[in-house]
Amino acid sequence: MYKLLPKSRSRQRRRRLPFNLKTLRLHREWLSPEWYSKRLSPSWQACIPLALLIVVGWSVAASAQAPTPPTVESVAESVGGLKVGLDTMWVMVAAMLVFFMNAGFCMLETGFCRQKNAVNVLAKNLIVFAFSSIAFWVVGWGLMFGNGNPFFGTEGLLFLSGADNSPLTGDAYQGAYKSIAWAGVPLLAKFFFQLVFAGTAATIVSGAVAERIKFIDFLIFSVLLVGIAYPITGHMVWGGGLLATSGFWDFAGSTVVHSVGGWAALMGAALLGPRIGKYNSDGSSNAFPGHNLSIATLGCLILWLGWFGFNPGSTMSVNPLIAHIAMTTNLGAAFGGAAATITAWIVLGKPDLSMVINGILAGLVAVTASCAFIPVWAAAVIGAIGGVIVVYAVLLLDKLKIDDPVGAIPVHLVNGLWGTLAVGLFATGPGVTKFGTELYAEGFGPKAGLFLGGGIAQLWTQFIGAALVGLITVVLSTLFWVALKSTLGIRVSPEEEVLGLDIGEHGMEAYAGFIKDPTDVHAGEPAAVQSTRGVAGSPY
Repeated sequence: MYKLLPKSRSRQRRRRLPFNLKTLRLHREWLSPEWYSKRLSPSWQACIPLALLIVVGWSVAASAQAPTPPTVESVAESVGGLKVGLDTMWVMVAAMLVFFMNAGFCMLETGFCRQKNAVNVLAKNLIVFAFSSIAFWVVGWGLMFGNGNPFFGTEGLLFLSGADNSPLTGDAYQGAYKSIAWAGVPLLAKFFFQLVFAGTAATIVSGAVAERIKFIDFLIFSVLLVGIAYPITGHMVWGGGLLATSGFWDFAGSTVVHSVGGWAALMGAALLGPRIGKYNSDGSSNAFPGHNLSIATLGCLILWLGWFGFNPGSTMSVNPLIAHIAMTTNLGAAFGGAAATITAWIVLGKPDLSMVINGILAGLVAVTASCAFIPVWAAAVIGAIGGVIVVYAVLLLDKLKIDDPVGAIPVHLVNGLWGTLAVGLFATGPGVTKFGTELYAEGFGPKAGLFLGGGIAQLWTQFIGAALVGLITVVLSTLFWVALKSTLGIRVSPEEEVLGLDIGEHGMEAYAGFIKDPTDVHAGEPAAVQSTRGVAGSPY
């Protein structure tokens, strides 16, 4: 047996209590604060009200968080709100990528032009989006997407003033812009995405008329193009107008954006005439090399990146089709660049960098109309054909003595037309699944193309639509150019052109203090022009 040891004093001390539990009874003095003040230390006294507050707070919180059964409506609202948020974020990010394409155009055109005109090209590419934003907000959006007739919108015409309950879609939508009610994002998200497209159309013109147009005339023409001409043709295709109801399809703008900009550029370049010294009396042409192909190449890469907002962003929603569109877009660019490189190597004897750049852009433009409607392999074919076409289009323009310093017309007009027709050749038809994704359903895309068993019907529709858009754009842009030419005059003086638009139009130089490029002197320039130069043999 173990002998029980006496309890230690420390253990006895720990068991002592301030009162005897055996004789614990409810007394009236327990309700008195004095009773507690005599028996509890101040720190224990402070804990009593804090404990009461915690108990009461927990009770209230528990009653407030009592679960209520979810309803079908509440679940649908939460899921729908999340989808609207994700779609809006995607549309805005894609629009910002397209906006960044302005930097690409700016670098590309500046690099392809001569040193003495760098400031002018930079200024045009920078300010054109500002004026495009104003014109499209004031009237362009309403003309393009407002409810109206087959040719232009008439409701909500000015300042986005029409009634609108976006992001509701379909039959639930009530407002002035039903043609774009399929996009379940807020109105301002729709506007911003379409605005960057409109700005792209105006920027295309800048390159084709570079190095000889007056700055003020270009700004006025840009406002007229984005405010009137572009929205009218855009309404016919994307605004529920004539071509939209006739089965014409252009997913991301080979016609709506690129061909329209290309037609306007063609008319401007034709009315302006070639740069001084570009063509000789025997019909041969003189090369005007770009002054900085490094930034031109950077511009091409920026544009390539921006196209991943241009084409995939046109879904205006987050869905699996985005990956398919990104793939077709990239393959169009890749095969366009490769085909242009090989073609230029064969035809010109060297792999001309400017042709490589324009080949990539040609492939991107060519695949833009069909990127959501075609199988992946078709994007490679479309891009490759675009790369070949752009080389021969550049040479053809030179034969016609239409001076396009950056190749905007071969890239955007010629390949915009080719890309539009490609829809009628390679579209899969509705209900076709590729890599587990249904490309488009009945009523949301074109009929099957000629090479995929659909016959010639869709190809004919695409041809008529492209021709009609071209006719309207040519008429309107010619009216604008002729009006400007007869009033303000659209071309700078020969003296300003030889000196450089940087000095003549802006009074500054892009490379102040650097050695001037002496290669701008050409034998084809008139003697009167050559005599205006301050130093013999110097183009400045």
